Amino acid sequence: MIKKSHITILVCFCSLLSCNFFKESDDRIPVARVNDNYLYEDDIKGLVAEGTSPKDSILVVNGFITRWATQLLLVDGSERNLPEEQQQEFIKLVEQYKKDLFTKAYLEALVNKTMDTLVTPEEAKKVYETNKETFKLNEELIKFRYINIPLNALNKDDIENRFKRYTKKDKKFLDSISVQFKSYSLKDSTWIKTSQVMHKIPVVNAENKKELLKKSNFIQLKDSLSLYLMQINDVLLQNDYAPLEYVRPTINQIIINKRKLELIKQLETDITKDAIKNNQFEIYN
Repeated sequence: MIKKSHITILVCFCSLLSCNFFKESDDRIPVARVNDNYLYEDDIKGLVAEGTSPKDSILVVNGFITRWATQLLLVDGSERNLPEEQQQEFIKLVEQYKKDLFTKAYLEALVNKTMDTLVTPEEAKKVYETNKETFKLNEELIKFRYINIPLNALNKDDIENRFKRYTKKDKKFLDSISVQFKSYSLKDSTWIKTSQVMHKIPVVNAENKKELLKKSNFIQLKDSLSLYLMQINDVLLQNDYAPLEYVRPTINQIIINKRKLELIKQLETDITKDAIKNNQFEIYN
């Protein structure tokens, strides 16, 4: 059992009930102590969300203080009771972790400052052609457009005709009245997964999904409230090669990651060479 002398909690509950508890102060006001370690009011500012009741504020603050104290007491106990060899191993791990954090942050800052993140179409195409087998599709893709309109829409026939014909004038018109649509997508030059289509358009299901996979197919589906018009422009099936434009973001990331690794390696080499040149680093034989 922990002795009372090990911890003295200095909390003024009346202060906790008041918003003044969280006002900024030039003097550091202690709220708790564990041996020679103090927790100050500044350390717990912002801990309680605005609008929290006084009762809940007390619970939150006391819970934080108790966890803080418990952790310190456990650390104190470990320092007194764990074998010295084990403690030294922990200290080494902490030091190494600190070095890793600083090293990672510094290298990332250097990389972000100096690395070129522009990927040219030629670079992307080269990676795509070299690794084409890895870009086979595991799901069907389609290019399509669709609109979802109420069954009782007054201009339903006109909308359907324009949707099918889809000249520049028709597209402009449909864009202009899109506020009438429950949902829509007129970007029919973009590849999209069929699973996303099924999620977006609930009336499309496993039974009629095959209609999505017919190139140049016009689909008209209904439910109790809506009419769904879909025009399929292009289709790619499973195990077809994913088009370059579809996997371009992935390829860009592959190229950038490779550049990053190469730059980090070069930075580490340059830093070491400069240190040797400036007599900051030497190896004794």
